[in-house]
Amino acid sequence: MSVQTTEAEWKIMEVLWDHAPRTMSDITKVLEPQTGWTRHTVITLLKRMQEKGSVSVDESGPVKTYTPRITRDEASASQARKLLSSIFKGKPSLLINNLVDSGEITLDEMQDLLDLMRRNGKA
Repeated sequence: MSVQTTEAEWKIMEVLWDHAPRTMSDITKVLEPQTGWTRHTVITLLKRMQEKGSVSVDESGPVKTYTPRITRDEASASQARKLLSSIFKGKPSLLINNLVDSGEITLDEMQDLLDLMRRNGKA
């Protein structure tokens, strides 16, 4: 499943991936110290995420609970494809060049990438 996730929605997904299901109140308690979000902000984001299909809501109990409908890996892959497509013209080499030029990737990390590509028959 491919669902685009905003930075704010990603914060909620992180909370849900760490432990689900959670209530809106639980999510707000976890995120309020770092974001300053009120329950109204969390409710708005959860509604948007439910419409997108990234979370499901269970209304069978006394309080609604929310569960992620996508895994962290699925969301990460979707975000990576979006980044490559929108910023790097769909070319992973442009992303790698940028990381190398900016010093964001080490030689060891580059070696890990090469090893990964060799293991997957891509190098």
